[in-house]
Amino acid sequence: MANAVELLREMAAGATNALVPELPDITIYLEALERRVLGQPLQQIRISSPFLLRTALPPLNQSHGKSVHCLRRLGKRIALGLENELWLVIHLMIAGRLYWREPGAKLVRKLGLAALDFPNGSLLLTEAGTKKRASLHLVAGEEA
Repeated sequence: MANAVELLREMAAGATNALVPELPDITIYLEALERRVLGQPLQQIRISSPFLLRTALPPLNQSHGKSVHCLRRLGKRIALGLENELWLVIHLMIAGRLYWREPGAKLVRKLGLAALDFPNGSLLLTEAGTKKRASLHLVAGEEA
């Protein structure tokens, strides 16, 4: 199974948007994620960097075991809609990347920020830049 980055490179070759260049990337990530996580339960979230998580309430473990019922783009963010009106919002910033790996995949040292574990694979969030700007939010309700 091809990972999201390979799919992104294939589909985004030549796609440009002068105003917001990362929007094609976000759209392609959403398309790739839809096939992999829609309807799947989020087993757990593993975080290696405490600076990634930008919210304290609701607690991150409230997302464990909840199924993904929709995916959305919110500006430059990827939002995963979970059961019980929970939303997991990922902002990749400039150097953030998503990789689809086998279930329980290890986080890459220094680059690996988080892993979202599903029964069929793990979604790894990495950031190659020296300034760690990527963020993860768990919010309750669509308005948040």
